[in-house]
Amino acid sequence: MGAKEIKKPGASGEQVVYAGVLEKGMLVGLGILVVTFVVYLLGILEPYVPVGDLSRYWSMNVHDYLHVANITPGWWWASQLGKGDFLNFIGIVLLAGVTIICYAAIIPTLLKKKDIVYAVLALLEVIVLAAAASGLIAAGGH
Repeated sequence: MGAKEIKKPGASGEQVVYAGVLEKGMLVGLGILVVTFVVYLLGILEPYVPVGDLSRYWSMNVHDYLHVANITPGWWWASQLGKGDFLNFIGIVLLAGVTIICYAAIIPTLLKKKDIVYAVLALLEVIVLAAAASGLIAAGGH
């Protein structure tokens, strides 16, 4: 008897697409974080919260900090991108949202394979995650 050849499962097409998008998104997000942090460190853009005032906020809980610093929760930060300390939110948002992009990217692959159930599930995942990120869906104690 000859040795049986064992077939090892490989990654599916959608797994490869998802991983590729995830890798690129992570690298872009990390690069943006590094660049925006350097902008903040060098003081190229004035921060919203002056560096000298930071120690005053360290002992506060989030609710008190937001109130005292006059920061509105949610997407308000997007109006403050001209401030050095809010600029780094761009990279954070990209890293947090790359999963949405990954799911959206695999939908064409799933449809090409006629895997309608998984394509619909991926589309629903995109819709739910995007709605949650936008603030349309609120959950938790915040």
